Amino acid sequence: MMREDVEFDAQGATLRGWFYPAAGSEDRKAPCVVLQHGFSAVKEMGLDRYAETFQAAGLSALAYDHPGLGASESLPGSPRQEIDPWQQIRCIQHAITYAQSRDDVDPDRIGVWGTSLGAGNAFVSAAIDRRVRAVVGQVPMISGSATAGTEAQDAFFAAERLARAAGAPPTVIPVVAEDPSVPSALPTPDAWAWFTQNGKDETSTWRNEVTLTSAEFIRGFEPGRYLPLIAPTPLLMIVAPHDRTTPGAGATTAYETAAHPKRLELIPGGHFDAYDGEEFRLASQAARDWFTEHLHART
Repeated sequence: MMREDVEFDAQGATLRGWFYPAAGSEDRKAPCVVLQHGFSAVKEMGLDRYAETFQAAGLSALAYDHPGLGASESLPGSPRQEIDPWQQIRCIQHAITYAQSRDDVDPDRIGVWGTSLGAGNAFVSAAIDRRVRAVVGQVPMISGSATAGTEAQDAFFAAERLARAAGAPPTVIPVVAEDPSVPSALPTPDAWAWFTQNGKDETSTWRNEVTLTSAEFIRGFEPGRYLPLIAPTPLLMIVAPHDRTTPGAGATTAYETAAHPKRLELIPGGHFDAYDGEEFRLASQAARDWFTEHLHART
């Protein structure tokens, strides 16, 4: 499949990614889907496969790295490997603007796709930015506070803020760790297996570290509260009921708060199964069909 290396500005930082022109769109402006990954992940960790699925269906696709991750620069004043959901949401809006500026994209037919934390970002983006004409969230993060924090965590976060204000470099923690006794951002065996398997490719720029402040930002992020605000933008939520990373039960409950047009697609397996095999086929084709229905149909 044909793709183009691209870059665009986001509040003084350069974000980098890939643009996939829609198949058969040489003489027309095509709809475009903006894709972004989940917690700490970079575009080389499977975004190309989703983008190619959309491309083959006559949809252009823009996949890129979040600020401070992979090939993208950090926004001014932010360190690398810091995950700030609201910063990422603003960058989705910059990505939409870039897509709209292209001569081969129909600016009135933009969709947003996200997975895991990126799905939560996508939901908020669709709720606050009416340029989004269809949205898909896969194995979505719904609530950062669903896992209650502890007084010890609060003390760590407060101490980190004081230290950074005094000029200390950010404290970093692993994204995943093989030893469950080692503190990490995603402390499950399936997270360790997926990230180490998909991040070891020599073309990948993934790093097994995030700032401690990232964990504080995530705990305060509540994208599920924006679900009732998405309508009338069409919403597809793809949920794995056995998901332990972004609990499937919480996602299906939150889905009920959204208004129509909406659809819930259930896929087997857990959180990371959505990226491979039959689960990937089901998830990617459901997203493809949703965007095809709601973006191609628009005039």
